[in-house]
Amino acid sequence: MGGKILRLGVLISGRGTNLQSIIDHCEQKKIPAEVVVVISDKKVAYGLERAKKHGIEALFIDPKAFPGKESFEKAMGDELEKRNVDLICLAGFMRILSPYFVNRFRGRIINIHPALLPSFPGLHGQGQAVNHGVKISGCTVHFVDEGVDSGPIIIQAAVPVFDDDDEDTLAARILKCEHKIYPMAIKLIAEGRIKVEGRKVIIKDAAKKEWAVFNPPLEID
Repeated sequence: MGGKILRLGVLISGRGTNLQSIIDHCEQKKIPAEVVVVISDKKVAYGLERAKKHGIEALFIDPKAFPGKESFEKAMGDELEKRNVDLICLAGFMRILSPYFVNRFRGRIINIHPALLPSFPGLHGQGQAVNHGVKISGCTVHFVDEGVDSGPIIIQAAVPVFDDDDEDTLAARILKCEHKIYPMAIKLIAEGRIKVEGRKVIIKDAAKKEWAVFNPPLEID
């Protein structure tokens, strides 16, 4: 995927704050990518309005209009392929993709999760972290496979968990990091710096001209 402007398709279900971060980074030329379509399974998702404000095609595809999950996903996949999407970014898309969809776009779907995987997969990762009493949580960008938040990890960022945190306060702290590392992961893929070896994602170090495990500097606001 390196050496060109990566065409992104973003799947959402809600307000789309990660979508906004991706759009902003694309428009500011910080990453060699562009969002060409945003698809939501919810008609009133505010992320669709965000897309429209930036002149990006925004589609609502109603799951209830199809006889089953695979036919719904086929319709989504067809729309993505019509627009020659290179990379599919899940940004608050609240549906587990079937093996059919994952296999159709194998290695071309990424997701962001508000926990340090493999800990606390699934819903309410922030609440799970608070209830478990961990001292560090964070977020993870990973490739999507057939499992739930189980694909190879591209990049992670850590944030502290304070004694007086609840799910909302921790989620707000994690979200700031999500907005930083999701565009960073897309940039690495767009630049052709990603290499997957089994479960491990290796990232090419541009300075050393060799493959190396990438550890981003953390900035905690």
